[in-house]
Amino acid sequence: MRRNRKVSILVGVFTIVLAFLVGYASGQRKVPTENAGQSEQLLRSIDLTNELDSSQGRPLRMRKVTLQPGGVLGMHNHVDRPAVTYLLQGQMTYHREGKPDLVANPGDGFAEGRATTHWAESTGKVPAVWIAVDIPKP
Repeated sequence: MRRNRKVSILVGVFTIVLAFLVGYASGQRKVPTENAGQSEQLLRSIDLTNELDSSQGRPLRMRKVTLQPGGVLGMHNHVDRPAVTYLLQGQMTYHREGKPDLVANPGDGFAEGRATTHWAESTGKVPAVWIAVDIPKP
């Protein structure tokens, strides 16, 4: 009887260890080497070849900017500060020097390089919110 009990205990321990190892092995994920389920859409880009003499000491930054209805961004240029923007909410009207005005709605955006001098205003009924990515001077 004692021997049967020892065998039962050993079989039970073996079963538990085996179940643990099988569960552990099945719970391990192989590190993926390829993308799955991803999609992307290029929103805006700007060729930096003639925009910057050097990127030394300059950050690449991404900001979320909010401008209340009726708010304005004063006249400025993008010499040595190339940027791309993507409007998330609201409406913006861009007043570009020497060019027709552009009205941007959610999903629109701009590439702003050395030749860009403009001012802008929030012309919608809700705050304009956009993502701005640029390379500012230090």
